[in-house]
Amino acid sequence: MLLQPNDHVLFYGDSITDAGRNSGVNGGLGVGYAALCAAGLLARFPEWNLTVTNRGTSGNRVYDLEARLETDVLALQPNLVSILIGINDTWRRYDRAIASPIDEFQHCYRRLLISLVETLGARVVICEPFLLPIPDDRRAWREDLDPRITACRELAREFNLTYVPLDGLFAAASTRVPLEYWLPDGVHPSLAGHGLIAEHWLRAVAG
Repeated sequence: MLLQPNDHVLFYGDSITDAGRNSGVNGGLGVGYAALCAAGLLARFPEWNLTVTNRGTSGNRVYDLEARLETDVLALQPNLVSILIGINDTWRRYDRAIASPIDEFQHCYRRLLISLVETLGARVVICEPFLLPIPDDRRAWREDLDPRITACRELAREFNLTYVPLDGLFAAASTRVPLEYWLPDGVHPSLAGHGLIAEHWLRAVAG
């Protein structure tokens, strides 16, 4: 099992991870999958003295994670870091014409992982960025997101990291109910969507 007693688990990412953490709800964990994962861990392992921190920030791209890595992650000395990033690198191309070339995205992500795995000595979970085609303009985003997902998978193999394949999981789940049940705008999860992420994250990390 990836999780160990006395672990400090830190969630790192964009608005999907953020989920209102600055409101102080749930001790700064917000109301999204990070809070649901924390609830699952704390309920399953009450004797393990676990600490859970949310450091998601709305609007972040991979470059933003690298820029705040020292203060928001390394300074806190977590043992296990979960990363979900990539959709804003795609989104900014389409709403603001700000490019995040795939090779730069992968190089930046790799530098993050080197700092976390080799310097900090943390265990790392990579969560796959995801997208559903709602509204209809999101369909065009696959051209940009799919190679980004491939880059995440390659990094997980390179560093031998735990990987949660969320894009495929949402695609499979969306065949049973309307797309908006999971991701009302194709990107941000509903409560059910956050629950789906948490379910598979807990399975990957805690068995």
